[in-house]
Amino acid sequence: MSMNETPSAERTHIGFFGRRNAGKSSLVNAVTGQSLSVVSDVRGTTTDPVRKAMELLPLGPVVIIDTPGFDDDDEMLGTQRVQRTREVLAQTDIAVLVIDTPIVSNSCEAELLSLFKQMSIPYLIAYNKADLHDAQTTDQADASTSNQKRTSFHDDKEQAPVLFVSAKTGVGIRELKETLAHMLQSNDTQKPLVHDLVPPKSTVLLVVPIDSAAPKGRLILPQQQVLRDLLDGGCTAVVTRETELCGTLKRLDNRVDLVVTDSQVFSYVSSVLPLDMPLTSFSILMARYKGFLDRALEGIATVDKLRDGDRVLIAEGCTHHRQCDDIGSVKIPRWLHAHTQKNLQIDIVPGKEFPADLSPYALIIHCGGCMLTERMVRARINSATAQGVPVTNYGTLIAYMNGILSRAIQPLQKTI
Repeated sequence: MSMNETPSAERTHIGFFGRRNAGKSSLVNAVTGQSLSVVSDVRGTTTDPVRKAMELLPLGPVVIIDTPGFDDDDEMLGTQRVQRTREVLAQTDIAVLVIDTPIVSNSCEAELLSLFKQMSIPYLIAYNKADLHDAQTTDQADASTSNQKRTSFHDDKEQAPVLFVSAKTGVGIRELKETLAHMLQSNDTQKPLVHDLVPPKSTVLLVVPIDSAAPKGRLILPQQQVLRDLLDGGCTAVVTRETELCGTLKRLDNRVDLVVTDSQVFSYVSSVLPLDMPLTSFSILMARYKGFLDRALEGIATVDKLRDGDRVLIAEGCTHHRQCDDIGSVKIPRWLHAHTQKNLQIDIVPGKEFPADLSPYALIIHCGGCMLTERMVRARINSATAQGVPVTNYGTLIAYMNGILSRAIQPLQKTI
């Protein structure tokens, strides 16, 4: 990710859903003004979700997702396509249900609407190919008279927007984009990452190890985001490596309002700092930001209850190339074995992969989720909760195993 780009996880994800040949891909191309998706009269042309991060006026930074047909009846490929669509729903902030028929009695659209509601996904309905099936209603101003008859299958007390569009002629595309922008504004809640924990003009010290696992020439995403959030909050941010920490503290005369460290050096940093100097980690801040720190703290009690043969799932939201001393695949398993003294079976899943069946696991250890949207993280946490599987996260676990968890969460205590 370029340091000049909005991270994908911070972009609004807009998914286009519907049955095969409803014109989803054509509508995506019309909305974006680009040929992002292959368009064909052959049903089921889109076999995998197509994603594109872009700046789209008047929406701003978004990720547009074109999905395979939800009604695919091919026994093998169809099942895979429908499953992919379901997975995309967990990543979707706003859904567009694309329909190309005036009256719908098939269960496909009804099932999609049910899923939107179950997952609390804001949505709108776009009747595509208006130029073909009802020329007199292609004008948005005239379309209201036919809303009732066209949405008889759609018993929606939430009054989701209903639009009539044509990807071919461009009718209704501007209105569609404006409606999406309005929905985005209604659901846009800016949350601070760290600056709400300290007064304005505070000095915050960031401890950033530069080791073999650090990316060349840049900071990792949580470090970038914390740094920017502090600047937005009117704070002074000082960045140092752990090897220069003592000298940095001396130069600052210990006048530091908060220290945020990489969790990997939690133990060392805690030992160096004065006991009354507030300390937390990037990973713990990200867990709060993504909305699951409370669950991570609840799940930590499971660590000391693990038994020989228990399976532990480590979920890492990014797909970086793993180094010889990688935090998720090497260090945490090593530290966990040393702490528990148990023979554990550890599975690791990268990126957007996440098992639907979590029942084999005694514990899930999740990263901070910087590469995942809050909705994606919450979907994972909710799935674990529904299946009765405890969840914690990297920073919480490392602080706990080093005996400093109380100190690490103290700066955030009032906000949890």
